[in-house]
Amino acid sequence: MLVEDAWVVVPLYNEAAVVGDVISGLRRSFAHVVCVDDASRDGSGEVAERAGARVVRHPVNLGQGAALQTGIDWALADPGTRYVVTFDADGQHQVADALAMVERLRSGEADVVIGSRFLDQRTRVGALKRAVLRAGVVYSNATTGVKMTDAHNGLRAMTRAVASSLDITQNRMAHASEIVEQIGSGGWRWVEHPVEILYTDYSVKKGQSVLNSVNIVTELIFK
Repeated sequence: MLVEDAWVVVPLYNEAAVVGDVISGLRRSFAHVVCVDDASRDGSGEVAERAGARVVRHPVNLGQGAALQTGIDWALADPGTRYVVTFDADGQHQVADALAMVERLRSGEADVVIGSRFLDQRTRVGALKRAVLRAGVVYSNATTGVKMTDAHNGLRAMTRAVASSLDITQNRMAHASEIVEQIGSGGWRWVEHPVEILYTDYSVKKGQSVLNSVNIVTELIFK
């Protein structure tokens, strides 16, 4: 049975090689998927459309934070939207995890469910990358006042009220900590949910590497 009362927001930039499979997988479980094509140069938006997503296009590249805000605004324009899920385009996230997170919202347990790759053993993270990600978590926890185990996970589920309250101004990767900060300052009830992040040769080549983790920490410090 398709989930009809949630929109999945997928920021998209040059992922033509994999985004079709990502969208096809989502559309088997979610009725509504919107991709925000952040000025891709490889036809990613067209691939996503053929796979069944609505596609909104940025005429110039604005960054993942801006793409998320655009997608959230699009989702909220549908009066039937009760939940919003954010989901990466590169094939790292699992649809089953997203479904489980929406069900936790539906139960009334929380207003926001944040994915964490560190709550079970499914995700294999190299020692150096783990150390850099942990450093980012320590910094985020100290500066936002919200104590999470994985502050830079792109898989999130939230109620309409939470989504409506977000105002994402950090366009690059530091937007993740900005979202956490706004969740904390808004007094929303949040929980973490164990999720699997699938690191592939493709995703590493696309930049999901130790260097990218260092960039996240750098953006947080100098934002």
